[in-house]
Amino acid sequence: MNGSRIAAVGHYQPAKVLTNEDLAGMVDTSDEWIRSRVGIRTRHIAGPDEPVDELAAHAAAKALAAAGLVPGDIDLVLVATSTAVDRSPNMAARVAARLGIPSPAAMDVNVVCAGFTHALATADHAVRAGASARALVIGADKMSEVTDWTDRTTCVLVGDGAGAAVVEACGPGEEAGIGPVLWGSVPEMGHAVRIEGQPARFAQEGQSVYRWATTQLPPIARKACEKAGLVPEDLAGVVLHQANLRIIEPLAQKIGAVNAVVARDVAESGNTSAASIPLAFSKLVEQGALSSGDPVLLFGFGGNLSYAGQVVRCP
Repeated sequence: MNGSRIAAVGHYQPAKVLTNEDLAGMVDTSDEWIRSRVGIRTRHIAGPDEPVDELAAHAAAKALAAAGLVPGDIDLVLVATSTAVDRSPNMAARVAARLGIPSPAAMDVNVVCAGFTHALATADHAVRAGASARALVIGADKMSEVTDWTDRTTCVLVGDGAGAAVVEACGPGEEAGIGPVLWGSVPEMGHAVRIEGQPARFAQEGQSVYRWATTQLPPIARKACEKAGLVPEDLAGVVLHQANLRIIEPLAQKIGAVNAVVARDVAESGNTSAASIPLAFSKLVEQGALSSGDPVLLFGFGGNLSYAGQVVRCP
């Protein structure tokens, strides 16, 4: 079985920016309160005429263009999302239709904030098994649609957006560019992060999530590096789920990636759930903060108290 690699990445955010000052006019909060607790300054919010599949398609089109590919080159579309409104057709099929991908396998993956890294591992497995030659892996969420805008504990967190990666088979003798995944969950604590009810609303037990992320996840992330044959000091980049800076910074420190660029896109994008990792990763690539071939840890965690991480080589 051949390994796989990320050929290119892309991202997209809606034009509308919601600042902390804007939120202070909506609920009992302030710029200082938000920054001191979660480190977020701004977030992008999609309009009522911007559905999840549109966000996803924009990001995917950019990744395709960066890879020098056309829609017909793709045979698998995976969309990680937890904010799809309809049961069918799924987001993957809708994205394929928007892009004109002729006959792909099309599946959605709902692992909330860990969705992208789960979907990336699934694409890697499909390529390694010979079931796919090239896959589009997308994380896209419209969290603004499932947010209670009167609840200051959650509405200050969320943003909308999408990020995408093109995954393809490595050539003969080429080193794999996507390392083995380490994934799992804590099902008995799944209630700590929820999107449920009619209408569906996002809620979480913030302190429980914080304690779990900062105490239980560092050794798991280090083991993901070990599975890739690396130690944390070898990493050039660390892209964690962009939950909030109070989780990202201590978690990155405890992992021990002392030489790595740590993604902090949450400050300007908020928590975009499944979109957060590919969005932040694509921005680091676009900004030149990472170079081609650099080892980067991608580590998603959150909803269902699920986690999934792997070391990838920067496209």
